[in-house]
Amino acid sequence: MKIDKTSSSGRTERVATGYTKTGASASAPAQDFEPVVSASVLGIPEAEFTPRVRDAIMTLMHEVDRLRREVEQARAKLEDMARTADQDMLLPILNRRAFVREITRFTSFAARYNTSSSIVYIDLDDFKAVNDAHGHAAGDTVLHHVANLILGQIRESDVLARLGGDEFGVILAHVTNEQAQRKGASLAQALRDHPPVIEGQPVPLSFSYGVYELRAGESPDGIMQEADRAMYAHKRSSS
Repeated sequence: MKIDKTSSSGRTERVATGYTKTGASASAPAQDFEPVVSASVLGIPEAEFTPRVRDAIMTLMHEVDRLRREVEQARAKLEDMARTADQDMLLPILNRRAFVREITRFTSFAARYNTSSSIVYIDLDDFKAVNDAHGHAAGDTVLHHVANLILGQIRESDVLARLGGDEFGVILAHVTNEQAQRKGASLAQALRDHPPVIEGQPVPLSFSYGVYELRAGESPDGIMQEADRAMYAHKRSSS
């Protein structure tokens, strides 16, 4: 704790609690020194700086430190709860709730900075067949495989979420519809080239995707509906 020493001229000088030796030279062992405090703290004159005042100040400082630690712990707990609320129950990616919030954030960017971003909506067409043939544990393996594969194909600035049981959404930051179409085709090719492996055997997947460019002023629900329509249009054209 820094202590202010008030000089006779009225100036306040910074000094630290030190030690002085009585009746001996400065070269004597340290244990011969006695603590001396000559100061004012928090504006309290030296004459009033009694042991009781010192104890009260130290108690107050300890209480402030305790409250600061409690605030930091509460903040960390709230941040952890927010992360848990945003994460999918099965996969290490965002859930639908967080994805909708991110759409709002990206449409705000579009309005403020006139930047383009797009959604790629992906649906696994035969996921139920995987569950029926291999069990739900195998289905979870497929979902993890798809999520990890997509994460490896997008940038850190992009957003990936699971929107439903077998549906995924990707927000591509600063990407136009045309660029997103190419990215959607690239993701589809990656999924075809790298099927999940179950019980030592690759399991080919069929899937559909749709692309929609975010526009300023549109609602998240409207954007999700348009992306969903684009995905079903792609599914019909591919069947």
